Amino acid sequence: MSVEFLVASAIGVLTAGGIYLTLRGRTFPVVLGIAMLSYAINAFLFSMGRLVVDKPPIYAKGAEYTDPLPQALVLTAIVISFGMTALVVVLALRSFLESGTDHVDGTVEDVDLTDGEANH
Repeated sequence: MSVEFLVASAIGVLTAGGIYLTLRGRTFPVVLGIAMLSYAINAFLFSMGRLVVDKPPIYAKGAEYTDPLPQALVLTAIVISFGMTALVVVLALRSFLESGTDHVDGTVEDVDLTDGEANH
């Protein structure tokens, strides 16, 4: 199995999990989904610089090299995603304190404990 297939599969799983969690009805899974999407984007940016093992990250005549630009982009994206995640966590906490619920739409569902199903 090649390294490219494994990285592509990991990016696909992170993206699918991030989209699934982002579409959930509570704020904490939404925050986790956004974080997973940012990890998938970082892995995608990093893989754009060619996946080469044991090669120098600078250019040498006739040698295969790894492009340093995607590495710089990933470092920048990590900082931006950390700040974005902190902002979304603060917004989710503020929303919970204002509305009293952690649902994305602000509604509270009634839970019937006898049959375990939620009643709207």
